[in-house]
Amino acid sequence: MVADSAPSAIRVTMSTSSVYPLGPQAAFETAARLGYDGVEVMVLSDPLTQEVSLLRRWSQEYGVPVVSVHAPCLLVTQRVWGTSDPWVKLDRSVSLAEELGAEVVVVHPPFRWQRDYARAFADGVAEREDATGMPIAVENMFPWRARRTDVQAYLPGWDPVPQPYDNVTLDLSHTATAGSDVLEMQATLGDRLRHVHLADGSGSFMDEHLVPGRGGQPCDEFVARLPEMGFTGAVCLEVSTRKCSMAQREADLLESLMFARLHLGHPPAQHPPVPHPHHQRLTTMRAGAARRRERREDRRVRRATKRRLRG
Repeated sequence: MVADSAPSAIRVTMSTSSVYPLGPQAAFETAARLGYDGVEVMVLSDPLTQEVSLLRRWSQEYGVPVVSVHAPCLLVTQRVWGTSDPWVKLDRSVSLAEELGAEVVVVHPPFRWQRDYARAFADGVAEREDATGMPIAVENMFPWRARRTDVQAYLPGWDPVPQPYDNVTLDLSHTATAGSDVLEMQATLGDRLRHVHLADGSGSFMDEHLVPGRGGQPCDEFVARLPEMGFTGAVCLEVSTRKCSMAQREADLLESLMFARLHLGHPPAQHPPVPHPHHQRLTTMRAGAARRRERREDRRVRRATKRRLRG
């Protein structure tokens, strides 16, 4: 069951990527059973993350709304929806969000080699927001490190704070990797802060997406400041559990939820469990094949990216 909360309460949601490599149905089931207020659908090569009828059915079946949609911006999603055109993928993401009743679309800034897209990015995002009424929250990223040097992998930059975006997503795993002061970013953004990806990081050059409280980011203070600043978006847990056992994944996602609720000042609610006798991998052979293709594409793209960075 979905958590009951006061109308002014900040919702705590979970990204479908937090149960990867399980499919999106497992994310809806897990979010319902643990008591999350909703999910964020991260669009991947897995066709189940792109299929509005299935996503709507699972949302209704488990009683968990889709609050946000993450556009396919990763290196391994360059051919999602059969195109490499980033504007088409952003438009498809906005349409998916509208059909699912989501409130915001999350997008990464352009890669350095997407020069035409980057030149028009800020204006293109603003035009789409005006045309559709859908907030498009540009996410903070981080410098890439190659040969012991920082590489500018994004244009106009990995930090959205100085850019003219009306809506921004702050990801605390990314601030850890970038070495950014997330509290300063939060204060500077003010009401431009539209969405939060809550996770933690140790400051490694890897994007770790740790359970909040297990790294070096001031996750507790950051979350506690959100109600004070009048934040009305959602706090979405985007933690990595891909190497976890089933039991550890459950424990990590419950700990993450309780951390967010504690520091938001929400009393933890009691939720009757949604029965699922075996909690197997809720996926299909089609989705499994898509993830195998995704891993192959990941290896290919990483090799190509290294060549680009050397150039």
